[in-house]
Amino acid sequence: MTKRTILIKIFFILIITGVGELGYAQVNNENIRLEVLRKNVVGKEFIFGKWNDKGGTETSLTYLGILKTNKGRTYKIMNYIWTWGMSYRSTSRILVFNAKNQYLGNYYTITESNLPKKIENGILIFENKSPECDKKIISKISFKNGLPKEIFKRCNNDYGDSLMFDGKN
Repeated sequence: MTKRTILIKIFFILIITGVGELGYAQVNNENIRLEVLRKNVVGKEFIFGKWNDKGGTETSLTYLGILKTNKGRTYKIMNYIWTWGMSYRSTSRILVFNAKNQYLGNYYTITESNLPKKIENGILIFENKSPECDKKIISKISFKNGLPKEIFKRCNNDYGDSLMFDGKN
């Protein structure tokens, strides 16, 4: 075989192998988010895709419910965890939608432990799950005055994490 023929065969093998991996690729994020919002099931985790040690991806979505402002504006809140890569990396966000299920933006969280636990009496509740944080501290965030530009999740005394809102342009 010539060098060119070998290179062509390698190229086609790589293409075929790559096409097979597309079966593990993440489903359209917008569609799965809307699917979970339409189901309107509070607190249930929905998993799309399947992570594996060969590098598949997986998205976990948990709809937490509705927060309302004093002016009657409605925000729908959803936890988002995307697991990817051979080393089981994840990206976590708090997704925000309006009453018409239109995506408004998100709060990026460094770890899954920074995601809120639930919505209770119109308040977003964060519990401390990290071993370095005081488990007795619960952060409660109100949306009564509108969408906060920043959420501060307390960990210990004055230490905590600031979650900045990144709005859709």
